[in-house]
Amino acid sequence: MFKYAPAALIALLPFCAQAQEYTRLGFGYLLTNDFIGDGQDRWRTGSVASSRVWGRGWDGALPSGFGDLIELRLGAEIIAPANLEAPDPADRPYAGALSVGLHSHFQAYGMDMAVGGDLVVVGPSTGLDAFHGAMHDVFGGPDVSDATRAAQIDNGIYPTLVVEAGRRFSYGDRVVRPFVEGRAGAEMLVRAGVDVRWGGLEQGGLLVRDPVSGQHYRAIDGGATGFGFVLGGDVTHVAGSVFLPEDRGYKPRDARVRARAGMEWRGENGGGVFYGLSYLGQEFEGQGEGQFVGSFRAHFRF
Repeated sequence: MFKYAPAALIALLPFCAQAQEYTRLGFGYLLTNDFIGDGQDRWRTGSVASSRVWGRGWDGALPSGFGDLIELRLGAEIIAPANLEAPDPADRPYAGALSVGLHSHFQAYGMDMAVGGDLVVVGPSTGLDAFHGAMHDVFGGPDVSDATRAAQIDNGIYPTLVVEAGRRFSYGDRVVRPFVEGRAGAEMLVRAGVDVRWGGLEQGGLLVRDPVSGQHYRAIDGGATGFGFVLGGDVTHVAGSVFLPEDRGYKPRDARVRARAGMEWRGENGGGVFYGLSYLGQEFEGQGEGQFVGSFRAHFRF
């Protein structure tokens, strides 16, 4: 897969050239971990997503042109078997993944669009297995055993196309936003779902979807204050995943489900806190149950 990396980088160069004309409009991140969910260390155990956004200006609404608003998206994720010290051979293999991508947000045909590409780097070369072990040494937890490391997903780079289209419907202080999303690369999937928000905190801002939990996080602040709430869910059809290689005997489930809820507070000075809880259904044959992961973001200005 490394041979495809240069072509993917060349495809991203026009975005980089244009970005020199732009001003920075915002930054956002979201930490997701099952320790603040169901309290266990397994499967989609931990991730971080962050976004930096540039554009020619921001008036509280998406521009109509592709490339007028650019998001640099960075991510890291650790996927693990349920037992890090003595993994069940039937459990999913360990995997560390780092990603970097460029995405354009715009409006087209009444839809909110996000179109872009990521380079997803997978395997022991990411160093995430060592980082995982170091965190457990500091905060407590089982060792990532040699057997777990040896069975982890091999090194590879996977260019991944990501497209999401959604439409907002407002009912008083409630916003209902159905959406569809497709990914082709590290995972081949298409999903459809809906998010419902109360409180108006999304007004004038730009929200970006975390790929693991499905929760939104704020990348441009629209200035709204107070409390906001969200409920959402989606169903995914999966055609393939590098994290569950079928040539090693793993059988990804054709369908995945996610459900989520969250609460956010935004203060007058621009600071705020978000916490969300997400249910992730079974992803492979032999996974006996789903899991709960928590997502957190805090931002304060003094």
